[in-house]
Amino acid sequence: MTVTTPTPEDIRTTTPVLDLQQVTFRRGQTHILHGIDWTVRPGEHWALLGPNGAGKSTIMGFAGAQTHPSSGTVDVLGNRLGRVDMQTLRRDIGHVNPRHPVRSALTITQVVLTGLTGTVELPPRFTPTAEQVDSARALAQEFGLGARLDAPWPVLSQGERGKALIARAILADPQLLLLDEPTTGLDVAAREQFLEAVDELTERRPELTTVLVTHHLEELPETTTHALVISHGAVLAQGAVDEVITDEIITRAFEYPIAVTRTQGRWSARAVRHRA
Repeated sequence: MTVTTPTPEDIRTTTPVLDLQQVTFRRGQTHILHGIDWTVRPGEHWALLGPNGAGKSTIMGFAGAQTHPSSGTVDVLGNRLGRVDMQTLRRDIGHVNPRHPVRSALTITQVVLTGLTGTVELPPRFTPTAEQVDSARALAQEFGLGARLDAPWPVLSQGERGKALIARAILADPQLLLLDEPTTGLDVAAREQFLEAVDELTERRPELTTVLVTHHLEELPETTTHALVISHGAVLAQGAVDEVITDEIITRAFEYPIAVTRTQGRWSARAVRHRA
């Protein structure tokens, strides 16, 4: 009998990117999460939805290898939290946060390069190689920032900042990309530019797995494949996006009558008004 040993690439392709089993989380005497089960597989693009206070940020803390559960198990990229060096694991996770606190006048190229160091500012002793600089500039160009590579952060529009942060997040070739309410503070044009960039990214890199957290359906990219809806710290529904984002489930999650529509791949939500 011939025994085939799986290659690292085989393991990367078949092992769940995220696997939460019976996860609970408590802060003091307050129970934040109650028995969360959730599995994310390679190449899937998840939306994490729910009202404020539902527990979305806590779940993203597990996904980003930032937080340990109170009970249950969390596996990220095949590594069990509590049995792996968290800092090392985070190198394979890209994170886009619109509240990225750049204080100095770093250029777009420099901000993208901080994706290699996992820092906000460039460390004093960090000197990128010519190849790393070329890669950072090439990524920024992919997102339409070719004419702004040397523009300082303070003068950038919110849309340009969002694109730069995506490039920063994927410079180190992560297996998982987390988008934490990425369109917060963007005007309509900047939001649409950002969502187009996300769609283009997932089409160019089909192996990349993404999780986007929001409580606004209008902020979901067209390439979203799955959705997890939580309410009061518990899973309300999860699965294929068209089966989860429905009038009934969204109404239950937000505890208000909501009608959901999808037009040309994008979602919207409106309150259901009962007229006499």
